[in-house]
Amino acid sequence: MKMYYDDDVDAEVVADKTIAVIGYGSQGRGQSRNMADSGLNVIVGLREGGSSWQKAIDDGMNVKTIEEAAEAADIIHILLPDETQEKVYKEQIAPYVEAGNTISFSHGYNIHFGLIQPGEDVNIVMFAPKGPGSRVRTTYLDGFGIPGLVAIEQDATGDALQLALGMAKAVGLTRAGVIETTFQEETETDLFGEQAVLCGGLTALIKAGFETLVEAGYQPEIAYFETCHEVKLIVDDIYENGMAGMWHDVSNTAEYGGLTRGNRVITDATKAEMKAILGEIQDGTFKKQFADENATDAANLKEMTSGYSCEKKSYLQNCEALQNERFFLKTR
Repeated sequence: MKMYYDDDVDAEVVADKTIAVIGYGSQGRGQSRNMADSGLNVIVGLREGGSSWQKAIDDGMNVKTIEEAAEAADIIHILLPDETQEKVYKEQIAPYVEAGNTISFSHGYNIHFGLIQPGEDVNIVMFAPKGPGSRVRTTYLDGFGIPGLVAIEQDATGDALQLALGMAKAVGLTRAGVIETTFQEETETDLFGEQAVLCGGLTALIKAGFETLVEAGYQPEIAYFETCHEVKLIVDDIYENGMAGMWHDVSNTAEYGGLTRGNRVITDATKAEMKAILGEIQDGTFKKQFADENATDAANLKEMTSGYSCEKKSYLQNCEALQNERFFLKTR
């Protein structure tokens, strides 16, 4: 494993570059402001009059249309949603890309799956913060940063890695450490983590636990505490102290119960499904399904997410009461 820190990076390599950050969502806003505050020449490329246009201006950023930003830039850092990058690149960025430019990303999806295919005369790089854009910004302002990844898909100029690391340093990532990886590894592991563990697996586990208690007659508020509210406390403990430290911190009852029952919940069959999910990512099945979903304006996704509303009374059967409970806890 190759790890880079501040002292390993010469940020002068990007000091004379014009960097166009395309997009001003969570990552776009955090990364562009950090780079600007680090002294880099940053342009934010947006749809004129779009929802983020005035916000970026109010933040003091140099805002141009996507086409203007792409034409002016040496480095084009694309931070749009995965599903919109291909179209925007082909129609609004590619016509202005010149030999020797650098096309940069914070997620390898569109490059790894071949949706964006720049010419052989440009660099293709990635630096990826391992945390949300809001944390990228707040940790930077606190004098630190969050860890990240760096990858080079194509090095046309001979200094692609140094350029990517220079931007990563300006964003604050090398304060915490940046691990070298590949576009393939970042894309496939990131998708797997989201689907099987962090977003899909965890929420499904919380939902199943909550429903089990409520269906057995326990108060939804108590079920919420025991299956959802305390998740953050345990995860924070693991983050700070590792799994061994977490087991040390919980009660003997929790330790014995967790160690003797956990593998009855996460079984060999569960791991087999995880491997199947990973296989679908690796062989392009998920990419195709996601593309098909977006071709229908995310109709199926909208239907699925509507099930989480209070009106639908999904797994939080007394959603309003639980929301009130959470509000009460936050305002105490």
